[in-house]
Amino acid sequence: MEDMEMKGRIAMNSNFWSKKNVLITGYRGFLGSNLTKTLIPMAAKVSGLDIEAKRKNYILDNSDYKKIDAIKGSVDNYELIKDIICRHKIKIIFHLAAEAIVGKALNDPLKAFSTNIKGTWNILEACRELGTVDAVIIASSDKAYGSPKELPLKEDMPLAGDHPYDVSKSCADLIASTYHHSYQVPVAITRCGNIYGPGDMNSSRIVPDTIRCAISHKKLYIRSDGKFTRDYIYIDDIINGYMLLAQELQRLKLSGEAFNFSNEHPITVIKLVKEIYRISGQKPDCKILDQTKYEIKHQYLSSGKAKMTLGWKPKHDLQEGLIKTIQWYRGIWKI
Repeated sequence: MEDMEMKGRIAMNSNFWSKKNVLITGYRGFLGSNLTKTLIPMAAKVSGLDIEAKRKNYILDNSDYKKIDAIKGSVDNYELIKDIICRHKIKIIFHLAAEAIVGKALNDPLKAFSTNIKGTWNILEACRELGTVDAVIIASSDKAYGSPKELPLKEDMPLAGDHPYDVSKSCADLIASTYHHSYQVPVAITRCGNIYGPGDMNSSRIVPDTIRCAISHKKLYIRSDGKFTRDYIYIDDIINGYMLLAQELQRLKLSGEAFNFSNEHPITVIKLVKEIYRISGQKPDCKILDQTKYEIKHQYLSSGKAKMTLGWKPKHDLQEGLIKTIQWYRGIWKI
């Protein structure tokens, strides 16, 4: 009964996105490229901003690039952001550009702070000055909550990051909140579990690294003790959540709100690794290094608010998502 009510409450409206002027920062990244790929057939007018121009993209092809306005640049550049919003008459912004790797943020905190914090206030300040944008979706992280005292994490819990990446997300969230409360900028925040799926080529993340090792018969090295707990969610379910939130922000008066998106089924790293090897048809071959520093031991989210408010629900369980993901990597790596 609950599922039927949620399903009937809100549906993705393709007409909403048709000819909608959309800016995606970090559009060449894992999440950004998949979101761009989803919006193109809906006839959205996508402008993409990214600092990377030469990195190979496994999701977007040449025909996709012909249908978007690709701009090379950084969210550090306030005048560029403002110019893009003006020139392209942007109505919806998905701010995804970030230093997303915890280890890189730890090694170079100033770069992480500049991208994750300054980049966010540049987007919001441009929206405040111009007053023409209908919705800004800020991609945050479950790390913004810091080390939790109770689980699952809910949106009304304190933001208390301890280390560079976590703190950068806590700060960006608070900045987004103040732009809503003080200046009425139409902004909402997303905090997600560990996203996986096609297009993630970062080998420092556990899912692509495990799949690579499993299907190429190489030993997997697990940085942690294998007992860290996370929730993992398939990329398509996250995109659905982002788009629903942007679509409904004005109608449901969701500005200033934060939403968790998770499958609500936490699993340890070692259990995840074994599941990937099982689906790959391989025997686990891994070594636990137990060398992880400054990472949160146990963390997973409640998605109750997104379910009740947006009618959102993940369509993929872990097994379904991993099957699709492994098939995609096999095609890319020809293994």
